Amino acid sequence: MNTVFIVPTGIGAKIGGHAGDATPAFKLIASVSDIAITHPNVVNASDINEMPANTWYVEGSILDRFLEDRFCLKKPISNKILLVTNKPIQSETINAISAARHTIGCEIEIVELETELRMVAKITESGAGGDVFGWEELVDQIERYNFDALAVATRIDCPKEVAMNYFNVGGVNPWGGVEAIASKLIANTINKPVAHAPVETEDEDIKYLNQVTDPRMAAEMISQCYIHCLFKGLHKAPRLSAIGLSVNDVDCLITPYECFGRPHIACLKAGIPILGVKENTTCLNKRLPDECYWVDNYIEAAGWLQSMREGITRYSVSDDYLDEREYE
Repeated sequence: MNTVFIVPTGIGAKIGGHAGDATPAFKLIASVSDIAITHPNVVNASDINEMPANTWYVEGSILDRFLEDRFCLKKPISNKILLVTNKPIQSETINAISAARHTIGCEIEIVELETELRMVAKITESGAGGDVFGWEELVDQIERYNFDALAVATRIDCPKEVAMNYFNVGGVNPWGGVEAIASKLIANTINKPVAHAPVETEDEDIKYLNQVTDPRMAAEMISQCYIHCLFKGLHKAPRLSAIGLSVNDVDCLITPYECFGRPHIACLKAGIPILGVKENTTCLNKRLPDECYWVDNYIEAAGWLQSMREGITRYSVSDDYLDEREYE
């Protein structure tokens, strides 16, 4: 059973719209999967990443293209990670690299960007987004380096009132949307695993914010450098390949019920069942089409997958389904 688990970024998902808070749901789904494919923001929780061993950590736009059958994915023994950051390199960034080298065991090289990568977060009616400047210069600079996966650690500019409102009130994570845009632009060009995490803000009111917050945001409160999650994910992130796991090997897509986009369209075209989770609400008004399935929560989703894995038809284990069947 090979499962794809997504929570699209920047749409205010109740579960997975914050700081790695979809990880428990993903771990549950992964427990009934042989391979569990997901994108970084599902399990990225700043200095925490608790993804299980059978996780395939795939940047969102690469995942879209994989589902569109443009290439296969192949899991490496390990990746050499290149970390790029704006000048000057901070001491906490160096410490984060050293900690990853001596706990995860990964190989990491750090590079200062010659041109600043500037990211500006914005909140719109449809969710989080933003603008990215300097990404093309980043791509040109890293061409001279030998690496397998790219980690990007740069600050995201966000209006102070927006950031404080998020921490105090909640709502859509203002940083996730522009992170997804930057990762997509870079990944589509270099065709290697990519993940981004923001370094600490310079605003002291946010930098030294010390308060009890929504549990789904707590990972942000206890983190210093925000990038350990990237090293954990990219260490063995699958590479794009001509051979390996293909879209034909995918058995199911798990998604919030209130969203529909590129990965869903690709799965419908490939004949991959789509299972929507109604409890995981979003700020979108796009519900899945009728040919998709749905359950109320991720606990039911795990049961649905387990029955599928065992070849047990859902009609045989539910009175509701039995009542709806037509008998000849």
